Parts: sequence; C-alpha cells; structure tokens
Amino acid sequence: MTRLDTADHAALPWRIHEMTADFRVEDVWAFRTPGAGPDDFQPMLAALRSLGDDQPFLARMLFKARWRLGELFGWDREVHSVGGRVTSLRDRLPGDLREAPRGPDSASMPLKAVYELDCECARELANKTVHTVMHLGWARRPDGEYELRMAVLVKPNGWWGRAYMAAIAPFRYLVVYPAMTRQWERAWLSR
Repeated sequence: MTRLDTADHAALPWRIHEMTADFRVEDVWAFRTPGAGPDDFQPMLAALRSLGDDQPFLARMLFKARWRLGELFGWDREVHSVGGRVTSLRDRLPGDLREAPRGPDSASMPLKAVYELDCECARELANKTVHTVMHLGWARRPDGEYELRMAVLVKPNGWWGRAYMAAIAPFRYLVVYPAMTRQWERAWLSR
C-alpha cells in the first residue's frame, strides 16, 4: 500500500468527481495488485467481497468500539443516515449513471452502494459526524500494470465532524489502513 497525494485522485477522470465537488478528499491509497490488467477491476471486487465480514482482530475491535460509541451517543441513528440527514449521492447521479449497476451494499460496513462501473465504484455512509464516500478505482501505473486505488471523500457535519475526523486519523493510519491493506492484497493474490 502506498499513500498518494490527493492530486493523484483528482487527476484521473473518475465519474465520482461529477457529484462530490462539495466533499474533500481525505485519503488516497494505492494497493498492490501484481499481474493485474485493464479488465481485472471486477475480479478484484469479487476478491474483496469474498472476504465477507472477516476483518483483522484489531481493526474489528476498533470498529466494534466505534459502533458502540455511535449507539451510546446516537451518532448512527436513522435520522442522521443517507436518506435522513443527507440525500444519497444517487440523487446527484447523471442520467447514464442512474442506469448503471449499483453493486451490492457492504456486508461488513454500513456502506450503501452508489454505482459500480468497469473501472470504478462508490459506496457512501452518513451519520451525525460526516457524509463519507469510499471510492475504489482501477488505475494504470507508469509500468503498465494496474492497481486498486481507494479514495475517502468526506463532508464533515460542522465543527463536531471536523473534530471527529481529526480524532480518528491516528487509528485510520496506524491500524485500519495497514490491516485493510494486508487483507486486500492477500485477497488479490489468493483470488
């Protein structure tokens, strides 16, 4: 896994740009996919889906703690979700994307599918703190091979949302992303 500059995400002609001008790009990562070609995005998504709810122990414990805090403080109530506090990005889709496949909702996270194309997909989540989008894209590297890229786009909900994003940053960088990287790269290699 390699952390990329946010400009690396903005420079590619992803469809996600059309509906997220009011979001900021929080994180951009590239995941190793040795031997990948231009048509391997869907096989990569299938490999990721095969993981199901199986998350590394420490990441699983952090998510459990986060969902518990959300329950205690009411962060994740339906009124704060997509369709509650915020409208879905699906409502912003241009006509051709409205007709495109959505893909399945995430089994392991409360992410809702927005769209899924041959080389990119987007999932969203909203709660009392943020409206966030996980964008996965298939990008050609300078050596001609392809890699999976993940961008996290966020729209914090006021000062509380900005404080929340700052508070969880160390956990994302030190635990969640490294664990996810090992898992996703292993999924690609064992597909």
